[in-house]
Amino acid sequence: MQDFSFRFINREQSSQIIPFFQLLDSAIPVDVLNQRLDEMYANRFNCLGIFDQDKLIGICGIWVLYKYYIGKHLELDDVIISADYRNKGVGKQMMQFIESYAKQNDCMGYELNCYVHNAPGVKFWANQNMVIKGYHFQKKFQTNE
Repeated sequence: MQDFSFRFINREQSSQIIPFFQLLDSAIPVDVLNQRLDEMYANRFNCLGIFDQDKLIGICGIWVLYKYYIGKHLELDDVIISADYRNKGVGKQMMQFIESYAKQNDCMGYELNCYVHNAPGVKFWANQNMVIKGYHFQKKFQTNE
């Protein structure tokens, strides 16, 4: 299995993560994504980059949060691996890194949301011994897109 490297991408380097966000939702303009990244980074957001040599092949947003039912934990957000690298062990290595990072930061665990229509994602997370605990609901008041 190929070894990949993992390092955090700071706000100054974050233009390289925009194409990954656009894979999730191409309707959001780049200027809106940049505005949102400013706010996200100002509010405890970290972006883990997954690299093959110097090539960015995936990202995983990470928030350190506190909730009554789990305590201090990582919230994983917008996990995206380039299509050419899926099913090559990248996700498994990423989760080993994240679990180690969570433990080093005294977290009780991690959680995430996965779209219900993302069957490969649901299968991946289930294979990582994650348990489906509920539904994610959303109501938008306005859109900037």
